[in-house]
Amino acid sequence: MSRNRTIVVVVGIMTGLFLASIEATVIGTAMPTIISQLGGLQIYGWVFSVYMLTSTSTMPIFGKLSDIYGRRPVYLVAVALFLIGSVMCGTANSMGELIAYRGLQGLGAGGLLPLAFTIIGDIFSLEQRAKMQGLFSGVWGVSSLIGPLIGGFLVDNVSWRWVFYVNLPFGLLAALIIWFVLRESHTPTARRAVDYRGVILLVTGIVSFLLALLEGPDSGWTSPLVVGLGALSLVLLGGFVWNETRVEDPIISPALFEQRLFTVGSAHGFLVGVAMFGTISFIPLFAQGVLGLDATTAGAMLIPINIGWVLSSTIGGRLLLKEGYRRVAIASMLFLCTGAFLMSRISAATPQWQLLLFGGLMGAGMGAGVTAFLISIQSSVKRQQLGVATSTLQFARSIGGTVGVSLFGTVLSAKLIEGLARQGADTTINPRALLDRANQVSPAVLAPLRGALADAVAAIFLLAFGATLAAFLIVLLAPQPAPAAMAKRPEAKPEPIAQMGGD
Repeated sequence: MSRNRTIVVVVGIMTGLFLASIEATVIGTAMPTIISQLGGLQIYGWVFSVYMLTSTSTMPIFGKLSDIYGRRPVYLVAVALFLIGSVMCGTANSMGELIAYRGLQGLGAGGLLPLAFTIIGDIFSLEQRAKMQGLFSGVWGVSSLIGPLIGGFLVDNVSWRWVFYVNLPFGLLAALIIWFVLRESHTPTARRAVDYRGVILLVTGIVSFLLALLEGPDSGWTSPLVVGLGALSLVLLGGFVWNETRVEDPIISPALFEQRLFTVGSAHGFLVGVAMFGTISFIPLFAQGVLGLDATTAGAMLIPINIGWVLSSTIGGRLLLKEGYRRVAIASMLFLCTGAFLMSRISAATPQWQLLLFGGLMGAGMGAGVTAFLISIQSSVKRQQLGVATSTLQFARSIGGTVGVSLFGTVLSAKLIEGLARQGADTTINPRALLDRANQVSPAVLAPLRGALADAVAAIFLLAFGATLAAFLIVLLAPQPAPAAMAKRPEAKPEPIAQMGGD
């Protein structure tokens, strides 16, 4: 492609990334207003959960379909599903309708992110991807900062429905650019039969597993529902693995896991997802419940994580060319482990600046490591496996985040009750409800709660530190390829897929 055409495609990719990344922060701001109008407070959590269920379970499917039919048509389908779901969310008249439409929106989101990074892997050479990684990572940082502002403005000045309608111009722009401007460097492979049995087994197995994780903290891990869902997921996912070893063209080829780099990268993604996203979910709770900050300031405690992520991704991408992905990944894990260890040492006496610093260290460790494995794996797999390899990496990280949030939530509840009992306080109180009206509660009641909450959050951060240590050991198993091995993807054309200079 020409330089000008490539630039336009980059704009389209960034627009699609922005569309998918801003959704989580925008809707969170609007939910209190939505609940006040639609009701359904007891099930509002499913507005987030169903989106996560559908988006996570379809990631590998979209990646595989793009390998078969090409990026453009599959990307357009993902955008169409996302936009249709967005419009329907805006027209919802009940919480049940909103949840159903969010599921449809999540189906499209499951394709937006992995396909965007897959297209990046298609049109840029290794050197170009490494140098431009900061540009794409910056989209995440910007969306996390302005998302709540956009959501708040729309809710206060227009309507909460426009939180969903605002997706339309961005989505249409991204779709039009990709469809009319992107020129794929190869024709889609001959129409191979889609492994529909594998698709059904994978999706139902993942959904059962995620439902078990979501229900575990509330219903109890030994409840018949959770045990049944867990057993069902094991059977379905076991059937999926068996199926993939026997079909001619599997959804996720077992051959990918025969490559040590891909296996290590997937395991790294899962473990850092457990540590990072589990930690992110509880930093605002600690800031608000223990340090006594208001909700806005508590949310701002996550900003250093995003800044660290973007900066380290930019720097790590450039160091990748000079030092190799393995050194970059190891260095990033040192930052992540250090940040997680320091986070596990927090207490009710921890000042705000330390919480900001520790989070920034974790963000720095996450950004460079994720970038190193994404770029190196994209450069090592065969071109016809690029879509499924990219989507599987993101899928592993997403599953890890879900496991982390669920596991940490369970540990938090258990440790909180244990801490309250140790101090002779009431163990039947609702901590979140009590903290929400902290200014109305006597210090004698609030003090033991804050102390117990500080200890409980420190305990889950200690688990996060354990996950980062495991990820560090996994990274040490990564192979160190020769520089030439990363410069050229197997079965790729000798010249770069797209040049940035000249028409």
